[in-house]
Amino acid sequence: MARLPAAEWTGRSDLVALVDALDPEGDSARYVGGAVRDTLLGVEAHDIDIATRHEPVEVIARLDAAGVRSVPTGIAHGTVTAILDSGNVEITTLRHDVETDGRRAKVAFASDWQDDAARRDFTINALYADPRTGEVFDYFGGVEDLENRRVRFIGDARARIREDHLRILRYFRFQARFGSQPADEQAETACRELAPRLTDLSRERVGWELINLLSLPDPSSTVERMAELGVLPQVMPEANAAALAPLIMAERREGVEPDPIRRFAALLPADPATAAATASRLRLSNSQRKRLAQAARREDGPGNARELAYRLGRDEAVDRILLAGASVAPLAGWEIPRLPLKGGEVVARGIAPGPEVARILHEVENRWVAEGFPDADRVAELRDEAIAAAVAGRS
Repeated sequence: MARLPAAEWTGRSDLVALVDALDPEGDSARYVGGAVRDTLLGVEAHDIDIATRHEPVEVIARLDAAGVRSVPTGIAHGTVTAILDSGNVEITTLRHDVETDGRRAKVAFASDWQDDAARRDFTINALYADPRTGEVFDYFGGVEDLENRRVRFIGDARARIREDHLRILRYFRFQARFGSQPADEQAETACRELAPRLTDLSRERVGWELINLLSLPDPSSTVERMAELGVLPQVMPEANAAALAPLIMAERREGVEPDPIRRFAALLPADPATAAATASRLRLSNSQRKRLAQAARREDGPGNARELAYRLGRDEAVDRILLAGASVAPLAGWEIPRLPLKGGEVVARGIAPGPEVARILHEVENRWVAEGFPDADRVAELRDEAIAAAVAGRS
């Protein structure tokens, strides 16, 4: 029998008190999902979820009685969020699916733990643990799958995907994070056959899954497999899966943290119009769209690393440099400076306020950047030279 090993999160006093409030009699609340899975793997758990036999009204009443603040974040689907100092905890009533259409499910509350487990996606996500004893409840072989680094759908893979088409992308994300080779044949076959169903999903959900996939340490082989199986073309027809691995190698070589938007840019051609269209279609944020647009201009080459960082910003410069296969070493320990010159200094030396001041500032700035950002004394010389040239040009 598997048991949940001791972990930092299981000993949090407010979490222990929450369990006592929900389940004083025992067997009405269990930890479930990612926290159980990750703790069994010996990696840090983040989001803590609890499954319970109590319906949401009862959960809220019990939390109120214990002085625990709660928010009905998904009350229609049985989810109440407990607000704890150590981190919020989602508490969800056991459920079974009544009706699914590939995008959303109609659920009914249940009382049987295995019924709840059966509606989940993968065996490794259908693991429950007794909060007090640590006993792990495994209804579909998830512990063995964890040991073998196997990502496997619960029951029939096609049926699970038909319930929620997003599970295709979730499969590949979990495969990139937890899986080994060879991958589960039934899962891959189902993903290939049902890949066209991905077009039924909201673009936001697809974009979110892709960003999460690309945030993993090295998803390159998984992304290439998605392309081979015809999954990637359904969600990113513009993508060149083979372009991701060289970028990840460059990130590692240069000691740069992985970044999903930079990796997103690597998959796209160096074309700002394509980057803009893709970002818009997948409903990326404005800041993400701007970074993709800058990265798409990489055909110009990275040029001088420090000048690029000054002109575009550090993140944007690192994107362009790594995508070009160049080194970010010139940026190590370097803070982007500010031009040590204000328009008032130019006015004080006889130039009337207006466009001429802006032109002089721009000229000085360009020379300052070209000279490698010299100190204020040199900037003063550049200022005086520019002013002298402007005055001479008027005479």
